[in-house]
Amino acid sequence: MLLGYRRLHRSAPHHRSSPPSNPNRASRSSNPHRSSIEVAVFDFFTRSHRLRSLQTHSKVAAISFSTRKQQRFRSLPQQLRSSLFFGNNFDLLSSPRHVQVQSEARRNRLPMLLQVLRSYELRLLRCSLSHDQPLPTPQILTTSNPLQTSIHTLLQSIESGHYSKPLTSNSAAFLLNLNQSSSSYSDSIANCVNSFLTAENSDGSNEDTSLRAFLLVAVAVSVFSAFIQSNVTGPLEPLPPLFADTAKEDLEVWARNEVMSSGSDLLGKFSNLEYIVFAKLVLLRIRDYLLSKDEQSNENSVFFPTCSWWLARVLLVQQKLLDSHSSVLFEKLQELILETLAHLGDFNKVSSYWKDAEEGILSEIVSMVHLEMGIIDFRYGRVDSSKSHFESANQASGLLLSISGSLGFRTVHQVDPKAQLRLFADNSNSRNGPLNVTGSVDSKDESCQHDHQVHEASDVLLAPRFLEKNNGGSAIFSNGSSSLKPVQQALILAQCLLIEKNTPHDEMQRWDMAPYIEAIDSQPSSLFIIRRFCDLLRIRWEGTRSRTKERAILMMDKVVEGFKQSTPGVAARISCCFGVDIPTIPSLRKEYADLLVSCGLIGEAVKIYENLELWDNVIFCYRLLEKRAASVELINTRVLEKPNDPRLWCSLGDVTNQDSCYEKALEVSENKSVRAKRSLARSAYNRGEYEKSKLLWESAMALNSLYPDGWFALGAAALKARDVGKALDAFTRAVQLDPDNGEAWNNIACLHMTKKRSKEALIAFKEALKFKRDSWQMWENYSQVAVDNGNFGLALEATQKVLSITNNKRIDVKFLEKIMVKIEGKNGDDCRETEQLREMIGKVLQQIARNGGDGEIWGLFARWHKLKGDLTMSSEALLKQVRSYQGSELWKDKERFKKFAHASLELCKVYMEIGSLNGGGREVYAAEMHLKSTIKQAALKFSETEEFKELQSFLDKLQATVQARSVP
Repeated sequence: MLLGYRRLHRSAPHHRSSPPSNPNRASRSSNPHRSSIEVAVFDFFTRSHRLRSLQTHSKVAAISFSTRKQQRFRSLPQQLRSSLFFGNNFDLLSSPRHVQVQSEARRNRLPMLLQVLRSYELRLLRCSLSHDQPLPTPQILTTSNPLQTSIHTLLQSIESGHYSKPLTSNSAAFLLNLNQSSSSYSDSIANCVNSFLTAENSDGSNEDTSLRAFLLVAVAVSVFSAFIQSNVTGPLEPLPPLFADTAKEDLEVWARNEVMSSGSDLLGKFSNLEYIVFAKLVLLRIRDYLLSKDEQSNENSVFFPTCSWWLARVLLVQQKLLDSHSSVLFEKLQELILETLAHLGDFNKVSSYWKDAEEGILSEIVSMVHLEMGIIDFRYGRVDSSKSHFESANQASGLLLSISGSLGFRTVHQVDPKAQLRLFADNSNSRNGPLNVTGSVDSKDESCQHDHQVHEASDVLLAPRFLEKNNGGSAIFSNGSSSLKPVQQALILAQCLLIEKNTPHDEMQRWDMAPYIEAIDSQPSSLFIIRRFCDLLRIRWEGTRSRTKERAILMMDKVVEGFKQSTPGVAARISCCFGVDIPTIPSLRKEYADLLVSCGLIGEAVKIYENLELWDNVIFCYRLLEKRAASVELINTRVLEKPNDPRLWCSLGDVTNQDSCYEKALEVSENKSVRAKRSLARSAYNRGEYEKSKLLWESAMALNSLYPDGWFALGAAALKARDVGKALDAFTRAVQLDPDNGEAWNNIACLHMTKKRSKEALIAFKEALKFKRDSWQMWENYSQVAVDNGNFGLALEATQKVLSITNNKRIDVKFLEKIMVKIEGKNGDDCRETEQLREMIGKVLQQIARNGGDGEIWGLFARWHKLKGDLTMSSEALLKQVRSYQGSELWKDKERFKKFAHASLELCKVYMEIGSLNGGGREVYAAEMHLKSTIKQAALKFSETEEFKELQSFLDKLQATVQARSVP
């Protein structure tokens, strides 16, 4: 069992008076100089074990145990007795009347208890927000409760940044000694939480349960904050081992598997993973317990809405530890978002919950809730939802933003001012009071100021110098900007996230972010974490420009080293750290190494990758250095040191191309390594084992469904295995996760085409062409589907696009013939649509004819001129068609003769129409001569064909017409 001391022997009660087996045990429980939180932890986690061992004893034994416990308690010094938080220990020996009176008193004190707990909850929450508003004086119960004293002491430790303080004393052995009889560490933690919440020596009152539950929440938040310090905010300090008497290697394997159980691998090497796992398991259990109690209790029930908020933060940080999105975490986070917004997403709800708090504090809480929920949605690519949350946060904070332009100087040597983008902010509608940013970075703090070397690394200014201040609104610029609240600064930086998702990934995207970044750079004071995130956004921007890349490297080195420095303090660093999308320290170091690789500094990057245990990146660098043998040797060495790390086996498999390595990775990960399954699936596909590949992809996607490339690969394997239904479902899931996947949209459209679903195919092709506009195959398919839907205009537009992409080399004559027939069928209609179709197909035919079309194209061109009523141009086009078929091969190829005969017949018909209209005989005479010549040459080999007979018949008709005209 987690957090307990050690299991007691199930012997008779009189044996419990014997000296403890652990020589330190007595000293730990009887030291009069111990703090209340240490004694609380001791009594908390020791009592649950003892009470379970007494469940099978008689009532007499239980009373005997309580009597001796009472005597032992009274023998303790007064200081230690006052610090013990189980103030109701003697109720076991109290009279029933005394118990009833005491219960009635507690019921009367419940409303006051709710206010006290909410004040504690606000204090705990404010540790992660800015401290620019004073907290209201907490209301204290008239009857002192040692549980409150312990909670207050713990909150003071968290507020001061001493997150690991409860773990550094001797009481840590009681707090973090796992019960080896449990099936797993996770079960042990859950059992201990349940035991403490439902301890038999508790009177079961709502007051006692609520205080116990909040104490556990505070402990979980303290442990989680310690993990944040170690992996996100710094300063980097060694943390004590979380669990006593536990092998470090076993603990690391358990924590790593728990983090990766959501279906993704770790992004790098993280320290103290057991801390975040412990906080997650405790908060999950507390939340479920409180929800169940809330459903069963009355209006005086206690529920901590911030528990869901803290749990959402824990899960978001866990997602940041992984190299890909986790469907398990995503589904849980969506549930927590709804739950948190239902309680804390509105100012009225928050003000009714914390009635004595200042408006500035409450508006900051509402703003931060929406801001953090927006960051969560942004992490999973839900841009519209994220934008909505950011807008709600802006409204709650009273911040109005606008982008305009002003004349200014961008470079050091610039002489003439140029127009520069400029951000203007108006916070006049904010409920916040006077600004007093505790833990902010000002001009005196050199740790977050750009040094002289950074300024001289480029002649481009960090922020433009504007000529004058704009009078409209509150301008933000480098020369004396107005101060904004930390949450407002975080909201400005959040706009960069939306720009990143909503605009093309080109150079202009970073320039769109520039005014927001420069606005925070020009602030007179900012919190540590906000300033660091602003620097990171600038580095990502300037790292893509050759003119500022050197400065980006210097700034990145300064940012990475800044997390290792001791100033500012821990409490100042965690403020607003969840309000910005700051990466973890290992992720930041990886980004630094990637920047070094882009600059050609591969040797320095390899050192960072090896330290972070990013073996795939190490292998990539060795390949760049043409040292493949060195990479294989390195991975083999690491495998010998850590044979239970599935990532190493997968990396070895990537280098050696051996499936046995991936199978070993599955073995050591207990069949949970998604990467190994994906690699085996790709290997099977490459060997042509499509059915096996499909099954492996299905197994991998069952572990983590938020992997769009996996769904696409599953669809490809299913398509090869002739499972069309599965392929269509897989491609559909791929575009649901990644709507920008044009190839998946194209495959969906093609599958709908095979099933004769032209409407669905047309919609899919429209989406595909948004991202694959240079694919002539896709445009050609789109034109076919458009014709099937009767949309000839779209079909002709797509045909023009095909001709443009292929330089008139890809011509589908049958498709144009089909459209021409449809247009000829509508020729009698004088509607605007028919006229537009005639013009469009004419442009297509002219575009082809200008580059020398074949006979069939000239035939279509002639028909188009005939539709327009221009018989002369039609006859010229037909004459070119006839000539295109002539040649030595004409009288040897029967199919070619048929085309020639058909074109000759159409030409002669047009000549007859022209002759009948203008009364001239030249066209008729030309037709007669052409028919006689053709019949004479075709009589030797094609006299039995229908085309030959049609030519003879038309010649007879023509001669009869000529003879009739010649008779006076």
